[in-house]
Amino acid sequence: MKKTYAFRQGAAPPFSWICLFVFCTAFAASISPAHAQSPSSPLASVQVTGSSRFKSEQVAGFTGLQAGASVTREDIQGGADRLAKLGAFASVQYRYSTLGAGIRIEYQVTDAPAIPAVFDNFPWLSDDELVAGIKASVPLFDGAVPPQGIILDQICTAIQKLLMAKGVRVSVSHALSVSGAGTRQVQLFSAEGDQLNVAGIQFSDPLASGDRMIEDRVTDLLGKPFSRSAIEIFELEEVRPIYLSHGYLGVSFGPPSSRMAGDPKSVLPNKLIVQAPIDPGPVYSWGGVTWKGNYSLPAEGLDDFVKLKTGDLADGMKIESAWEGVRDIYSRRGYLDAKVDAVPSFDETTKRVTYTVSVDEGPQYHMGQLILTGLSMDGERRIRAAWTIAAGAIFDKTIYENFVDTGVKRAFVGSPFRYEKIGRFLQENPQSAKVDVLLDFQ
Repeated sequence: MKKTYAFRQGAAPPFSWICLFVFCTAFAASISPAHAQSPSSPLASVQVTGSSRFKSEQVAGFTGLQAGASVTREDIQGGADRLAKLGAFASVQYRYSTLGAGIRIEYQVTDAPAIPAVFDNFPWLSDDELVAGIKASVPLFDGAVPPQGIILDQICTAIQKLLMAKGVRVSVSHALSVSGAGTRQVQLFSAEGDQLNVAGIQFSDPLASGDRMIEDRVTDLLGKPFSRSAIEIFELEEVRPIYLSHGYLGVSFGPPSSRMAGDPKSVLPNKLIVQAPIDPGPVYSWGGVTWKGNYSLPAEGLDDFVKLKTGDLADGMKIESAWEGVRDIYSRRGYLDAKVDAVPSFDETTKRVTYTVSVDEGPQYHMGQLILTGLSMDGERRIRAAWTIAAGAIFDKTIYENFVDTGVKRAFVGSPFRYEKIGRFLQENPQSAKVDVLLDFQ
């Protein structure tokens, strides 16, 4: 009889409940009575199947089982546990059958989702040197890693050993993070301990290197420990808007690199020059916008938010402001769930950009109840008297936000009541198209 073991990857469950056995009867052969009575049996072979990333010989050794050794059912289960704890596999199953006088084991796995490995602050080594060194110590590392598992700790240990060989003593950790504009999940490896500070940043494009606003803000990075993620955030928040405002809508940023500053003969200089590559792409002009799904607001009214005419420089900041203005006008008219999706279309011949903007309005909400907590009777009377959206009226989110920010303070002028903060919450009911306002004074 062939038997199957199944495991689903989770948050490192204890061995006492990690295993689920499913007994299969698809095979007529069964383990001999001698095997059934013996606490162990000789192992004929171990095979790992099901992975599209790794070969059997890459993975089999991680089970801890070797052909020719005597194994028990607990040993086989332990092999599955070790594979599961790696994190590289979303599920692990095993089945075994007799092969002559021994047992043949097949571990069946499915690959876990793989995300890029990003190295944040290791200026002592190039990415190629890091990757090569990690691969030499962690055979299952191929540039991508799972979201969790002990393979991540093995990578940290491998990096620490590489740096120790260069006389750099750091502790290496990993954490899930996002890269670029915040849409791509990555596994970020970073070092703590010996640090190299940023002495200067050299942008590859003249617009960034000559812009006064960027020059003023880059001082926030100077003298601070080198960090790729910090530089990428700076590029996203400070540099990219400058390029967008100049019509470079396709600007892209390469991975920052670094070189040692000061005396190159110094064993360990403590300052770096960061090189930040930028590909600005072409400058685009404005070609217009087409609206879809805007049933409650006419296209002519929405066009007023776009402060551009055909042929104008496609100022990306004005374009983003237009979409924010559309979202705002919908929220003022009770469409609290409205979604505005702007999709650009680039004509590379004319260097002109047009947009198709799809609006999903959702329900139009009206005022429900004003629910107040943490107030005295006088305080509640003051707040209700100052609240200006009548029950059943179209809910204007801007009025609500202004009331919380400034209206509450005005309502308490001359009152001894004091509060430190206000908990706020909008309870939407799409079925009744009403929204309750909850304010908790603390």
